[in-house]
Amino acid sequence: MEKTKTSKRYYTLYKGNVSDVYKKWPSPDLIVSDGAYGVRGFRGDTNNPSDLTEWYQPHVLEWDRSAKPSSSLWLWNTEIGWATLHPLLLATGWEFVQLAVWNKGLAHIAGNVNGKTIRQLPVVTEVSALYRRKIYLNTGDKQTLDAKQWLRAEWRRSGLPLSKSNEAVGVKNAATRKYLTADSMWYWPSGEAVQKMALYCTKHGNTTDWPYFSLDGENPVTANAWDSMRATWNHRNGITNVWNRPPLADSERLKGTMERSAPRTYKPTRFSAAHLNQKPLDLMLSQIYAASNPGDVIWEPFGGLSSASVAAVLLGRKAYTAEIDETFATLAEDRLEEANASFIKNGPFQFGGKEG
Repeated sequence: MEKTKTSKRYYTLYKGNVSDVYKKWPSPDLIVSDGAYGVRGFRGDTNNPSDLTEWYQPHVLEWDRSAKPSSSLWLWNTEIGWATLHPLLLATGWEFVQLAVWNKGLAHIAGNVNGKTIRQLPVVTEVSALYRRKIYLNTGDKQTLDAKQWLRAEWRRSGLPLSKSNEAVGVKNAATRKYLTADSMWYWPSGEAVQKMALYCTKHGNTTDWPYFSLDGENPVTANAWDSMRATWNHRNGITNVWNRPPLADSERLKGTMERSAPRTYKPTRFSAAHLNQKPLDLMLSQIYAASNPGDVIWEPFGGLSSASVAAVLLGRKAYTAEIDETFATLAEDRLEEANASFIKNGPFQFGGKEG
């Protein structure tokens, strides 16, 4: 169920269960998941963290099926929710990068905590874990290895000394010290460097039926093909993994639907939040910008008010979102259309004068 208001639209909103449309969406460059937390949440959510793995499993399997080697994932949840889901993500090909913590501050608890009965520290945080795809590649001697091991194994297969890799790439010692190392100093080499190593081994190495540094067993890797497998990261100085940001309490917070925004909202008023877990747009903008590029496909499977998709549209990405609750979906559609119109009129959102 979709609605078109402008001639060019940078989002697709499905009003229903996301499982119905996963196979219709293009492969994601980035997934932003803000689904069940294992608390008394929203329609269709589980109420116990121990049930989260079962709740998420069909979705995570779809993400595994659809993701590119370069895809990234931001997973929002509570601390225990993330810890519960971590093994499932590892088992389905996601590699943990880091945990970002949203510190909402004391304003989040105000006077709502009874110090005599709580028997724990007051919780003022949510977390968002960054994952990337774990890349495994086949070697010419029938091994399947991760990228780090694969590079070293492919060079070893040539029979050439490791030191010759520096000559191949045209560097003093970076190839042996960083690209082909077996220790923790390894980092992802440029496509140009890998292409040069492939050409060098082809010319000087042992004769082989399987081309050196080949992704398909037929041709040596090209610089573009190698670079395309690496996940995007756009760095902004001064941004750490702790986000000190008060909960929404200003004009950005949507209110006044007069409907229960979650089971624990018993008597909503025109001052009640439309959605109790609305994420701040500034955090969403930072996440989308960091882990994607203009024109990339962004999935937000559990839309709610679709804040991640709104940020994606404002930054010139292509957003795909779904929401099962009709009221939330209607509000999300209005926000998305407003973001779409803003992008068409003003271009991409800018961080302090720098284009996102």
